[in-house]
Amino acid sequence: MGASGNNVFAVLANNIDVIAGPVISLAFPLYASIRAIETKSRADDQQWLTYWVLYSMITLFELTFAKVLEWFPIWPYAKLIATCWLVLPYFNGASYVYEHFIRPFYRNPQVKIWYVPRKKDIFSKPDDILTAAEKYMEENGTEAFERLISRADREARARRSDYMLFDGENYYEY
Repeated sequence: MGASGNNVFAVLANNIDVIAGPVISLAFPLYASIRAIETKSRADDQQWLTYWVLYSMITLFELTFAKVLEWFPIWPYAKLIATCWLVLPYFNGASYVYEHFIRPFYRNPQVKIWYVPRKKDIFSKPDDILTAAEKYMEENGTEAFERLISRADREARARRSDYMLFDGENYYEY
């Protein structure tokens, strides 16, 4: 056991990132996320949602810069340490990143990432049936609104009828 036992420990020590990485970055967060779903606490939901967002960003970074990261032999260990900081409840790193970086940026964005053109005064009035009817009458007049209502009424009656004929503008029920 002497030489082979030391050899096993040497292999484990040299590949700690390969062994511990998936456990720390995937297995434990998966278990903790499921536990967080089952609780009523917002703090653990925030911790684990933030962790998964950060983990996705790290993974995208790794996939994008894989060839460059091959030149840095310390990268797997740095990633393991950063993941431990994000995951372990003692540090609560994911919550720290959310509170100090993501939330301030989200609450007060310095850079507009998405440009979405908005109609003027889209949120000024509630968009319900009464305001829509008032707007239609302002634009088209009350006679047009009455014609619209009567046509909708005829169509509703025609759908309830078993037999009907349609002749351009008129419905004939039998």
